[in-house]
This record gives sequence, structure tokens and C-alpha cells, in this order.
Amino acid sequence: QAQLVESGGGLVQAGGSLRLSCTASARIVGNYAIAWFRRAPGKDREFVAGVSGNNNATSYADSANGRFTLSRDNTHYKNMYLRMNSLTREGTCVYYCAADRYAVKPDHSQNTHWGPGTQVTVAS
Repeated sequence: QAQLVESGGGLVQAGGSLRLSCTASARIVGNYAIAWFRRAPGKDREFVAGVSGNNNATSYADSANGRFTLSRDNTHYKNMYLRMNSLTREGTCVYYCAADRYAVKPDHSQNTHWGPGTQVTVAS
């Protein structure tokens, strides 16, 4: 069974940074797109950023653009990272990585595989 596992969440002060990691099982390689979503308390999951399985192109939500950066471990291709800078209280969410074939799918319902999530709490 394909698996995704997130790590790196925790408590951070507003204005600070965190790097989240997503490790995919061997079945999620090659042409799978990997995306990050987040869910604030009482809200639906929202797209944050993703990398295409077709051409490794990255895409970001407006809320993430300029502050968040995706990267992939070129040695261990199944590891992907989300570097988050200048975090605000609105960043207090559970962050999930998701995978589906080919293109990044910002609609969370279109992603097949999900990790359990990692909690990020931003304190003011």
C-alpha cells in the first residue's frame, strides 16, 4: 500500500520558520505529483504547494508564494520538503502531504494518497 508520512511540525513563534518533510513509500515515485495541504481548526483542507510528477514544476497557493519553498531530495527521491518562512498565526494548521499521478491537484478530493498529517502551531 502506498504510504506518505509527514514530520517536522511543532511550535514556532510568529515570524519564525519550519521545515516539514514528507516521505513517500516506494510505490509513490516516478510520475506521482506530491502536494502539501493544510487544515485549520473548523475549516476544510486547502492547497499550499505541490510539485508535478510530469516535469517537477512547482506551484504555490497565493498564501504561500514568496514565503514557502518546496524541495526534493535528489538522492532519496521519495523525500520532499516544505520550508515555511515568516509564519503567521494563520499557519496554525495540520499539514498533510498528498500524492496522485501526474499533475498537481489543488482540489484535495482529487488526491488519492494521504499522510496522517503533522501539527504546526504558530504562537504570537
